[in-house]
Amino acid sequence: MAVNFVDRAVLHLTAGSGGHGVASVKREKFKPLGGPDGGNGGHGGSVILRVDPQATTLLDYHRHPHRKADNGKPGGGDERNGADGADLVLPVPEGTVVKDADGRIVVDLVGMGTEHVIARGGRGGLGNKALASARRKAPGFALLGEPGEDVDVVLELKTLADVALIGFPSAGKSSLVSVLSAAKPKIADYPFTTLVPNLGVVTAGTSRFTIADVPGLIPGAHEGKGLGLEFLRHVERCSVLAHVIDCATLEPGRDPLTDLDVIERELSLYVPDADLGGRPLGDRTRLIVLNKADVPEARELAEMVRPDLEARGYEVFIVSAVAHLGLKELTYAMARHVETARAEIEAVVPPRVVLRPRSVDDQGFTVARENGPDGPFYRVTGERPIRWVRQTDFSNDEAVGYLADRLARLGVEEELYKVGAVAGDTVVIGSSDDAVVFDWEPTLQSGAELLGARGTDLRLDEGARPTRDEKREAMKDRYAARAATQEELDEERRSDLWHLRREDDDA
Repeated sequence: MAVNFVDRAVLHLTAGSGGHGVASVKREKFKPLGGPDGGNGGHGGSVILRVDPQATTLLDYHRHPHRKADNGKPGGGDERNGADGADLVLPVPEGTVVKDADGRIVVDLVGMGTEHVIARGGRGGLGNKALASARRKAPGFALLGEPGEDVDVVLELKTLADVALIGFPSAGKSSLVSVLSAAKPKIADYPFTTLVPNLGVVTAGTSRFTIADVPGLIPGAHEGKGLGLEFLRHVERCSVLAHVIDCATLEPGRDPLTDLDVIERELSLYVPDADLGGRPLGDRTRLIVLNKADVPEARELAEMVRPDLEARGYEVFIVSAVAHLGLKELTYAMARHVETARAEIEAVVPPRVVLRPRSVDDQGFTVARENGPDGPFYRVTGERPIRWVRQTDFSNDEAVGYLADRLARLGVEEELYKVGAVAGDTVVIGSSDDAVVFDWEPTLQSGAELLGARGTDLRLDEGARPTRDEKREAMKDRYAARAATQEELDEERRSDLWHLRREDDDA
């Protein structure tokens, strides 16, 4: 049998990685070294979940659970930045609850057009043009793009309906949906005909509400027996629960009061998600619908048990979906309770959002001493150190030195001193999965410093090229030196010094 409805799916999502920056030097005619001009890499695309009115099932994600956004493009020379990767937008039905791998609720997607960024794309790496500064005029390196987030989430669809029809299999719930609304669910005379929730829109006077036919429940449904756990979550959002009881059943041990007690017990034992309000199902408004009153014996049984049900405080309706008996009274009663529930929801004041900014003395990283199989080591964790490590090209000595400068300015070396680290100790930056391990040297330098200060190029040093005024002064000095030399030669000639030297040479 082909599956056309799925209300739970596990997704493996990967955001796009950022493009790498480029280290480039501008070259023109008569100006082969015009300074850095490497462009930045583009940002990676994010994965976004968006409520779409056209989406009614999670079937597509069940069949194709792996999704990935586009990567950012690398930068280029001549200050050309890479293009950003396109975001991947995944449409989901309204009422989808997103949970992480540990079962914690990440977001509840309610409201058409509501969206949530579930996996953020990586930042693009900076080119050497963006890394240039007054102190670092010619960086010979660029930053790498960050990898995108990789997350596993669970999507659960919890139907957004005002009224839920619950009861044993073949109690006539689908038939009621078909006559109360324009929905056309599959109807048959065998148990578990309904395998998926059926939604319908009902109009009663000026009221308009949705009704859901929840698949049949059996004893032990809260433990996963039958279809119970798969569809009890569709009842969580409903404000009114209508018990549909089959008064014409011929099964032994079945009667309206017993059926009601069994279903009530299953509702009381089911625990809704606390993060979604956690309101117990037993606290919802409940109606009793004694169905199949078109059968004479069923009508007599319904009239017999009605006083007992009303004595329990329930509002009871005797109906027949086939003969259309008692449907008008039932519809208006549902509308009345739905309007009351909506008024209570609208009166709820939304919680105040409390902003807790980061403390001014928060360095944004931690250094801790840990014990490993090879002895003790020091682990550095924090958003900025980990991001800087991911952006570093460790095949470039100058880039490694730049990372050391950033960590030193952040205060990592000072914190390592405080926790007892000495030169040569093992330092780990990041988590165990993608950590960078090295032997710590407090004054980390690389061979690039032999060419001058880090981030400089003597060939691009402005002091190596004299200005126009300096050239004029040098030319005046040369003219003055030439004039002085000429004056000295003329003086020697006038004093006949050259004639005397020639006679001495002839002698």
